[in-house]
Amino acid sequence: MATLDQIQETIKPELAQLNAIIAHTLHSNSALTDHIVKEYLRTKGKQIRPILVLLSGKLFGGVNDKVLYAGAAIELLHNASLIHDDVIDVSSERRGVPTINSVWDNHVAVLVGDYFVAGALKCAEQTHEYRVLNSLSNMGANLSMGEIDQIDNARNHEITEQAYMTIIRRKTASLFVSCVEVGGITAGADDRRLAKLMKYAELLGQCFQIKDDTFDYFHDPIIGKPTGNDLREGKITLPLIYALGRKELPEHDEMNRLVHKATLTDGDIGRLVDYAKASGGIDYAYRVMQRMEKEACQLLDDFEPGPTVDAFKSIFSYIISRNK
Repeated sequence: MATLDQIQETIKPELAQLNAIIAHTLHSNSALTDHIVKEYLRTKGKQIRPILVLLSGKLFGGVNDKVLYAGAAIELLHNASLIHDDVIDVSSERRGVPTINSVWDNHVAVLVGDYFVAGALKCAEQTHEYRVLNSLSNMGANLSMGEIDQIDNARNHEITEQAYMTIIRRKTASLFVSCVEVGGITAGADDRRLAKLMKYAELLGQCFQIKDDTFDYFHDPIIGKPTGNDLREGKITLPLIYALGRKELPEHDEMNRLVHKATLTDGDIGRLVDYAKASGGIDYAYRVMQRMEKEACQLLDDFEPGPTVDAFKSIFSYIISRNK
């Protein structure tokens, strides 16, 4: 299996072009805006989402200008959501650097996030594909609804696995689906095979979120998020959902009462985290991810074997094995 760095190397020129489009699109006549944008773009992250757009384009005929602009639109929307998330979460750091809201203020951060959205629309317009705009608008709606549902479920203590899967399908997987969809559309993909790749991407996105959620059960300075942070925010994730479903365990009733408390203390959170781990919650999450990976690889069997298909398989493996 290729590493993510190796996959990036195979599309290095295309990724550089895509990032140049982003920089050009965000350039403005405002000195403050340009300064903030320039500082923000210094740390690009792993860029998994634009990589998926480019790989989808390669799979369906090749990366052209439309594919590049579609990928830029996706990356701009993704980063807009991160900037807004930092405001909502009162985050002071992202990717090892201070957030826009911590350096300036929430007002500026929200406006910069909005500016990224405007840039995404400009890039989408350059594809001259109505279906790209449709994909992006559907994705934006799903992202928002997923987050709103998560807040609502946290307030109502909704903790079923089905509800959890619906939320992560919306708030995370919808973006992954849109990545391969716009890449395929702009490369001239046929509907049947594009639908299969979109299902692959949905599984990948769900797996990405499940893996992210497992980090919350361990203290790791690399991740930078305190143990049990999701529980502090009222979010019940898959490992604990599984553990709370094991009614045969002697601690079940006590833990079920505990999770429904209006306010959890640090001690409560520690007990719930330990219970989830001891009851096999982490192992269950990995079994679910491995099942998703198997299904995703079967979907890819419909495509001609080659480096691009191998890259899609490697990305899925990376998502499960990553440590941050």
